[in-house]
Amino acid sequence: MVKVSELTELAGEQLQAYRLVNSKFPPVALFDDVADADEFEVLYQIQELTNPRLKNEVGRLELIPRGEIPFGIPGCSYATAPFTHVNPAGSRFSDGRFGVLYLADSMETALAEVRHHQSLYWSNVPSLNYERFVFRGLSCSFVDAAMKDATAVPMNDPVYAPDDYTHSRRLGRSVKEAGCPGLRYHSVRLQGGYCWALMTPRPVSSIIQTAHYEMIWNGQVTSVSKISEA
Repeated sequence: MVKVSELTELAGEQLQAYRLVNSKFPPVALFDDVADADEFEVLYQIQELTNPRLKNEVGRLELIPRGEIPFGIPGCSYATAPFTHVNPAGSRFSDGRFGVLYLADSMETALAEVRHHQSLYWSNVPSLNYERFVFRGLSCSFVDAAMKDATAVPMNDPVYAPDDYTHSRRLGRSVKEAGCPGLRYHSVRLQGGYCWALMTPRPVSSIIQTAHYEMIWNGQVTSVSKISEA
């Protein structure tokens, strides 16, 4: 079993990483319209009176302390969304009780990760013969200070099991409970690629749109292509 205390701590580099989000989910302007938590509270209370969809848009705010939200950065809503719209089914490093911001070292790695998970999801939808999915590419600037490095863990370790997340979720929970801001690890979907699992959006200084990508489903993902620049 991989222990957080045995993992090397990263040095604190300024890094650029990449992410894809479904284009049907637009950024939530409320996070980007304010500079700090106090302004957010005031604006949230005002909009709550007139916008019945507000809670669906901003997600479950109780899942993230206001002090964790990086108000004032470009793309604050992109950085915050994974922590307020948590997938109850979980992910590699979460059992569904907390959010994780997943980032990849290149758009190629991000596409490989998303292609795998989209294929897994849509293959379980009956009678879906053809569909077109559009994703928004994001470029994220962040600092990896105090994050742990799991890239020294061999790929045959259970934490890298392709489809069994038992051990990786146990590690993710330990990282979260230790107050560690994130984890670097090998991409399981693209050999040679790296990913990061951020347990908080605080290290993010900017996250902006770069391009749109299209995936075509025809019983499987048959093509992936860039369809527009930012």
